[in-house]
Amino acid sequence: MSMEININCDLGEKSKHHSNKHDPELLKIVNSANIACGYHAGDEETMNQVIAISKENSVSVGAHPSFNDPENFGRSRMNLSSNEIRKLIIDQFEILQTIALKYNEEVSHIKPHGALNNMACEDIELSRTLAKTVKEINKDLIYLVPTGSKMEEAAKKLNMKIACEIFADRNYEDDGNLVSRKKPNALITDPEIAKKHVLSMVKNQALNCHSGKLIPCEIDSVCIHGDNMSSLETAKSIRENLQNNGYNLVPLNKMKKFVNV
Repeated sequence: MSMEININCDLGEKSKHHSNKHDPELLKIVNSANIACGYHAGDEETMNQVIAISKENSVSVGAHPSFNDPENFGRSRMNLSSNEIRKLIIDQFEILQTIALKYNEEVSHIKPHGALNNMACEDIELSRTLAKTVKEINKDLIYLVPTGSKMEEAAKKLNMKIACEIFADRNYEDDGNLVSRKKPNALITDPEIAKKHVLSMVKNQALNCHSGKLIPCEIDSVCIHGDNMSSLETAKSIRENLQNNGYNLVPLNKMKKFVNV
């Protein structure tokens, strides 16, 4: 049996908060791209660019929908009705899908961004709204969610195609949530530490908490971030380390668990 794993990355996030200059490099490393749809970052030009380069590199394409808040890069919490949330997701999916079709590509997964994602991890009602909406768009869409979260729980009840992700460059608290960015130990910046952190989580199918505690979970995908110089090095070393340990790196839509369903 070949062991499969996916590497995903948020891309096309050009804004005053964020550069997208590493996108072409990252698209040679990752297997799946979560593409900003213009609501927190990016625009038509960046969406076209990421899809074109993804296609060249056989990278699968996903939508990365957010609150409509470019001012704060989608990182500020907003209280919206479930109808407003539903519309947000559908509109952003459609914006990206329209562009993807020009390249004969399909948007094959959805991963919510920023505050929307964080809130859904805490709030089962919001999780249900998101999961229902993704399934409503297309029951074959793969829903990329943080492993062990309320988002995973809500999606499982709807029998969806779920990919569970861990974060390569973030530490975890004992409850399985990410260490807040406000704390000094939130981020892992050393590529050596990051690659060991990732390999042990994937091998054990468990989260490594900062305290040393292990929380068993499903891991299909590793999320890397590409927003600085060290993150490119980290991404490369994580990829190499997984391959050297017998993992086959595949786009989400080519993973056996989704293809055979």
